[in-house]
Order: sequence, then structure tokens, then C-alpha cells
Amino acid sequence: MTEHGSAVIIGASGGIGAALADALQADGRHDIIHRFARSLPAPHSVDITDEASVAAAAALVRDSGPPPRLVFVATGLLHADGRQPERKLADIDPDWMARNFAVNTIGPALIAKYFLPLLPRRERTVFAMLSARVGSIGDNRSGGWYSYRASKAALNQLVRGFAIVEARRNPDAIVVALHPGTVDTDLSAPFQRGVSAEQLTSAPTAAANLLRTLGALTPAETGRIFAWDGSEIIP
Repeated sequence: MTEHGSAVIIGASGGIGAALADALQADGRHDIIHRFARSLPAPHSVDITDEASVAAAAALVRDSGPPPRLVFVATGLLHADGRQPERKLADIDPDWMARNFAVNTIGPALIAKYFLPLLPRRERTVFAMLSARVGSIGDNRSGGWYSYRASKAALNQLVRGFAIVEARRNPDAIVVALHPGTVDTDLSAPFQRGVSAEQLTSAPTAAANLLRTLGALTPAETGRIFAWDGSEIIP
């Protein structure tokens, strides 16, 4: 992993985000751990669907000490307010689809817009976003979950584009999407019925897996999608 500098966790009040921030804090390799989430008090509250809010968070990091060498976007929407992933075509609703894209695609794009320029040049840096295996077009064999799948597939495309541009600015940069597996969090809770105990991972274990995977990556692997165990996921 990166040495010194600061680390930024967006979505630090969620199960995975909080576990990531705690793990980085305990590791001690970063001088500052910046935790941001919508539910945190100011100035660490951020709404990723509000560009001004994201810009303010980036300005806080910029003005608060050493530049970030790790930015991890641990946000996501799968279900909310009684809405679930679509099981059939008739379930498609434009407002729910727009909300999925706002949180899973556009929000992370705004974070990239404001946080990637804060990363130093000519040093190993990591910009990672939580994605999902179901966002893989080539791996989709069951259909359904249209809004979530499409928004995560779009996120994976953004990661590829961000990686290409960031490599021109810093050849040592790593920009990737990560699939954490099935983690015991509020996001996955409604879908755990068919998941065995061996397949369900605790948030601290998931955080350790993700950080270990990031630590093993090289700039040659930027722009790609990796699972928690380091295996590559096809787009």
C-alpha cells in the first residue's frame, strides 16, 4: 500500500467503508485518514449526488495536510425505501433507474473529477471504487437487476476512462474497480437468504481482503476490475 500522505474514504459510515477506514487507521501508514459520508457531521458530511458537496470535501482534503495517496469510494445503492432490484421487465421504473445511476455512477464520477487532481504525480497512488460482479456484461447469465447492473457496468467503463487519463498525468497511478464479495452489511442483508456462511464475509474481513488486493496491484493493472481475492473480472 502507499506510504505516508493521507487516505480518503468516501462512504465511511457504511459497513465496508467504516471497516476500511478503521483498518487504515490501525495500520498507521497514512498520516491522516479522511472519513466522509452523508451521515457524518460537517465538515465530513458529503452528498455524492451534489457537486458542490463533493467539491467542498475535496477542498477540505487539499487544505488539511499531505495530499492523498489513496482514495477509496465505498458508496453504493442496491435497495432503498422499499425499492428492490428489478426481477422482471415490468419492474423497470425511470425514477428508480435514475436514482441508481445518480448514486452508483454519476456520484463516483464527481468524486473522480475533484479528487483525482489531488493525487501527487510520479508516486504510486491508488484510486479505487467499489463495483460489483453483477456489473460485468460478459458475466451476466441471469438477467434482472437492470438498474443496478447497468449503473455498475457504466461505473466500470468510467474507471477504465479515468485510468487512461490519469496514467498520462502519473504513470505510477492505479485506478481500479473492486468487487468485495458478499459482505454482511445493510446493503446485502435482504439478499443473504441463499448465501452460505462460507460465502458471507464480515465487513472487517472484506476490508482486509480489499486492501490486500490493492497492495498487490501495479500500474500495469490500472483500469481493470478485480474481485476481493485479486482475480480479474471480465468487463
